[in-house]
Amino acid sequence: MTGFGRAEIIRHGTTATVEVRSVINRDLDVTTRLPRLLSQREKEIKDIVRSCVNRGNLVVSVTVEEKSRNSAPVTVNKTTANAYIKLLNDLRKAAKIREKIRLKHLLKFSEVFEVSREEQSDEHQWSIVEEALHAALGGFNAMRRSEGGELAKDFNRRMQWLSQTVEKIDQMSRARIPEERKRLHDRISQLVDDKAVIDQSRLDIEVALLADKLDVTEECVRFRSHTKFFVETIANSDSSGRKLNFLVQEISREANTIGSKTNDAAIAHMVVQIKEEVEKIREKLQNIE
Repeated sequence: MTGFGRAEIIRHGTTATVEVRSVINRDLDVTTRLPRLLSQREKEIKDIVRSCVNRGNLVVSVTVEEKSRNSAPVTVNKTTANAYIKLLNDLRKAAKIREKIRLKHLLKFSEVFEVSREEQSDEHQWSIVEEALHAALGGFNAMRRSEGGELAKDFNRRMQWLSQTVEKIDQMSRARIPEERKRLHDRISQLVDDKAVIDQSRLDIEVALLADKLDVTEECVRFRSHTKFFVETIANSDSSGRKLNFLVQEISREANTIGSKTNDAAIAHMVVQIKEEVEKIREKLQNIE
């Protein structure tokens, strides 16, 4: 599901700001935006995110600001610079070049500059960024839990309606079984001209079999079982979106079977309403982790 978390930690003149954003995604995809000195920490950041989040397309943005310095973060490596000067002079003499060695020639060699030890060590920055990351993920998950709580209430209301509707279908179907048996018996009798040749016991058996095919009691029992398990899974803190998706598929399957077996217009209309509600639930489930 979507979410946002932000945290800022200030310590010893260093300010670390971490923002975590996500949009809906079936799997977990983490993208990081890091300052240069923390680029080697990308794997650690992703591991921390994976320990807190299972699904979503996440973007983790990290910025680090240091208080103003009195000196540059790089220094001149005098030994290396002198070595390049000597090397260039040897080359100039060997090639019989009169041009003197100039500063622009040395600037082509990045080795004459070196990052200061303070700048090379990212442990100080990383400790602050790590703390800010955990705080941002805490806010991120708090927002998602709040959204998830509202979704859970909505799912519970919809499941309650589904269960009540299927209960009505079950009662209507049971009430219509004697009527259906009589209707089938009368229609078969009308198709036979000579009633004397009808084996009454055989006719009763065939009518009972046909009427039994219209009975949706078993499907209604399974339907209510799935809705009950769905509600229990929502209440479980370890609930899985994949498990909920599977239950919705089973609920939809039972609804289709009920619709195919019934020949009553009122029940058929109720089944259509159930399918519409199940589809709404399926769409909302895309937000569930």
